[in-house]
Amino acid sequence: MNRFENKVVLVTGGAAGIGKATSELFAREGAKVYIWDLDENSGEKLVNELVSKSWKSAFKKVDVSDFEAVKVGMSEIADEDGRLDVIINNAGITMDKTLLKMDPETWQKVIDVNLTGVFNCTKAAAELMVQSGGGVILNASSVVGLYGNFGQTNYVATKAGVIGMTKTWARELGRKGIRVNAVAPGFIATEMVQKMPEKVVEGMVSKTPLGRMGKPEDIADAYAFLASDAASFISGITLSVDGGIVS
Repeated sequence: MNRFENKVVLVTGGAAGIGKATSELFAREGAKVYIWDLDENSGEKLVNELVSKSWKSAFKKVDVSDFEAVKVGMSEIADEDGRLDVIINNAGITMDKTLLKMDPETWQKVIDVNLTGVFNCTKAAAELMVQSGGGVILNASSVVGLYGNFGQTNYVATKAGVIGMTKTWARELGRKGIRVNAVAPGFIATEMVQKMPEKVVEGMVSKTPLGRMGKPEDIADAYAFLASDAASFISGITLSVDGGIVS
C-alpha cells in the first residue's frame, strides 16, 4: 500500500517513540519524510535506515519553540519540494510536578515546546499549504488533555490547548483546502515509558480497558488514516487512541 506516494510529510519530534514509528510508516507508504528533532544522532540514524530501504527522508535539527528556526526549516522544504502535504506536530516534552511544587520555569518550558511549538510549526506549514493548494495538519494531544492528570498541570494545559487550536484551525483553514485534526494517545509503550518502574507501568495497564499499553505503531496508524484520502471529510476532531480509557 502506498497511500502517500509522492507526498511531502513533516514529522516533528520524529526521531524516537511515536514520532519514529510515524516517520517509518509514512516513508514506507511512499512519502518523502522530513524529520525534525533535537536529537541529531537518533535523527540521522533513522534517516540512514529509511534511505537504505530506498525510502525518501531527510533530517534537520530544529527547535520547534524557536519560530525563526521553524521558518528557516520550512523555507528549506519549500525550496526543495515547493509544497508540504502533511505535518504531524508530534514534538513534545514532560516536566512533571504538582502545582505547589511547580516553578514558573518548569511551566514555561513545557508550554514553549508543546503549545507554542505547535503554533510555530502550524503557522509556517499552513502558509506553505495555502500557497500549494491544501494539506493536512495533525496535532499530538493526549487523553490527559481530556480528563486531566495528577502532577501534570503544564503538560495537560498544553494538550488541552492543542485540542482547542485544532478546532479553531479546522474552521479557519477548511475553505483553503486544509484539514486539521488531533490524536489523543493513551498509555503508549515508548522507550521512555518502558524505563519506568514496573508498578507504574502496571498501573497504566490496569486503567486501560483493553488490558495492554498501546504501541507507537497504533498512533502512527491513526495519523496515517487521518492524513489519507479515506479521511477526506474529517476535520476538527480529536481521535482518542487509548484502549478505551475515555470511552
